[in-house]
Amino acid sequence: MSEREASRPASAGGAEQRRLRLGLFGGTFDPVHNAHLFVAEAARVELGLERMLFLPTRTSHYRSKPLAAPKHRLAMLRGAIASNVHFAIDESDLDEQATGYTADVVPRLRAKYPDDELTFVVGGDSLLEAPWQRFDVVLDNLDRFAIAPRAERAPERLDQLLAALTPAQRTKMVFLDLPALNGSATLVREQLARGGSIRYLVPESVDRYIAQHKPYA
Repeated sequence: MSEREASRPASAGGAEQRRLRLGLFGGTFDPVHNAHLFVAEAARVELGLERMLFLPTRTSHYRSKPLAAPKHRLAMLRGAIASNVHFAIDESDLDEQATGYTADVVPRLRAKYPDDELTFVVGGDSLLEAPWQRFDVVLDNLDRFAIAPRAERAPERLDQLLAALTPAQRTKMVFLDLPALNGSATLVREQLARGGSIRYLVPESVDRYIAQHKPYA
């Protein structure tokens, strides 16, 4: 746990700690790129969140397994968010016992932050293409589930997904009013594979880390 994650705003006069509005932003971050950071910050502002917790996962069940080792992905993520005081990292989904399923990690986070408001932020592509297991468990442990648009995803597919939810579940779903982005970690890795530049696709710290440590070599 990072120091920023552990710290909380002090309560005046020793009063009971107030409820924090936390965002949860999961992914393999293989590697973290500028679109990740934009969505996280724009969602934080639009939703009025006080902190965005990045949740790097050990594995993935609907995409290719991460190429970079967890230690490299975590180091790149730490460097990428260092300049934003509202960003922090929660390593719960990097445990060796972690399953990589959101339905398993979200209840753990609810137990870890029992008094806080939890909003899970996800890209529309992940919501539609991922084999979400026990989605009802995910929603039961959240206050909100926020969806960021992707340029290539048809909005009617999201409408179909919402239609399958109960009225109570639908009240937790929020569509973010953000520009639809196409940036992806796949594009970054493809550029690396062909010897191309990834500058301006990723933060400068990530570009330097990859050049020095070569996690995708």
